[in-house]
Amino acid sequence: MLVAIPLYPGFTALDAVGPYTVLAFAPGFTVTFVAPEPGPFTDCRRSLTLTATAGLADLPRPDVIVVPGGPGTLEAMQDRALLDWIARAHEHTRWTTSVCSGSYILGAAGLLEGRRATTHWGWLDGLRGVGAEPVGERIVTDGRIITAAGVSAGIDMALALLAAATDDTTAQTVQLAIEYDPAPPFDAGSIGKAPALAEAAMALTG
Repeated sequence: MLVAIPLYPGFTALDAVGPYTVLAFAPGFTVTFVAPEPGPFTDCRRSLTLTATAGLADLPRPDVIVVPGGPGTLEAMQDRALLDWIARAHEHTRWTTSVCSGSYILGAAGLLEGRRATTHWGWLDGLRGVGAEPVGERIVTDGRIITAAGVSAGIDMALALLAAATDDTTAQTVQLAIEYDPAPPFDAGSIGKAPALAEAAMALTG
């Protein structure tokens, strides 16, 4: 199972690294970071750099695409090479997925017209602008397209995808291997639980 995660300047690190970790641990999965041209890409905090080891042309038919989000999304939505690759590759994928505002990139590639989709709570209503029906859920599946809500939701999405691609036991085994057992110190992880923090939280996401 070939998984391609496209990188672009200003992506959010966990959007890419969370799904990467889940799927890279899965037996039979190969995960590759790709870009129009191979090379380094720095995340939205300007402190972590990941390397795209392959060009988009090197992986024309991945089985899975995972598009991360981040403040660089708006610029990435203008990247014709990236959008054309997503649109063409989607014709052959088993699943095309996104994390956080990566769903906007799927929309810009023409994949979300009339489809249910989600993203980070702060960007949710704007999905209508790329043709989608916004859904305030952590993971939304519409056909072969799976979208995840903000940042950490990419881990959940990748585990759900892994279960669909293999079986529940495999996904559960990977979950145990990476010890993904969330027990946050605060119950403030959704807009419904901490609305008073919304303005400050949006300032952080840039």
